[in-house]
Amino acid sequence: MITFEQLVVLHAIVTEGTFRGAAERLNKSQSAISHMLKKLETHIDIVLLSREEYRPTLTPAGEVFHRQATRVMQQMKELNIVAKNLNAKQEPEVFLAVTATFPLKPVLEIVGTIRNEYPATHIRLSRESMGGPIERLLRNDADIIIAAMDGVPVDQVEALSFAQVTIVPVAHPDFEPARSSHVKTITEMQSYTQVVVADSSSGEFAQSRDLLPGGLRWTVSDFAAKKEILLAKLGWGGIPTHMIERELAQGDLVALNVEGYEKRQSHLFQMRKRDKEVGIVAQSIWEQLSKVA
Repeated sequence: MITFEQLVVLHAIVTEGTFRGAAERLNKSQSAISHMLKKLETHIDIVLLSREEYRPTLTPAGEVFHRQATRVMQQMKELNIVAKNLNAKQEPEVFLAVTATFPLKPVLEIVGTIRNEYPATHIRLSRESMGGPIERLLRNDADIIIAAMDGVPVDQVEALSFAQVTIVPVAHPDFEPARSSHVKTITEMQSYTQVVVADSSSGEFAQSRDLLPGGLRWTVSDFAAKKEILLAKLGWGGIPTHMIERELAQGDLVALNVEGYEKRQSHLFQMRKRDKEVGIVAQSIWEQLSKVA
């Protein structure tokens, strides 16, 4: 029978590149590592590693076996996490990071329910822009995020489709480019101030979307400030439609017809790290969020 320990030994050899490195990593003797690998190869009657060179390398059959073994190890790791979670107590804090383009109401309804069920857990909720949510997640600041998948390492993150947000370029009807409906070229728009929301990440995960090349630009901290500037006839920019429904209906803001800046659908996902233990409160929030989609 193949044992989990044998798979760990094979993976350590492949990862470290030598039997000695695997022995040091697993705190075993080199002879024990060699013996366990040989026992595995004998049991399955397959040569997994070629020893012809200085560093052992996977044989073609070994590559296929190692890929499957890696998946099994990951599944075992996840199963252990599930077992720990089943015995876990209510965690002291859960951190949610939500992209600034999504309305908070559905999230707040869930948080309110969870708060009543688990009153001892402190819920932290952060509004983030661009690369902010994924930075929070990958640095283990946030337990769950709601954001687009741009720049997300899919091998590290569990993601479920969550919602669609429509973003449209708008301006006050008296703002010069809004006074006519013809398509404005990028060159025409470069002399008008585009208002953009700053990326809340620190730089490593920085993103940029819908920026007009070579144009004048103002940067603000949030969409509320951006909308105020647009209503003051001082610029133009993209805003999620749910934030400006009343302004669009009343004609205080109108959609712009700009080359390359059509109405855009942003697909959002709820995400959490695959290798991070999930407490009972975070799991409950995760399950409730999955029902929103």
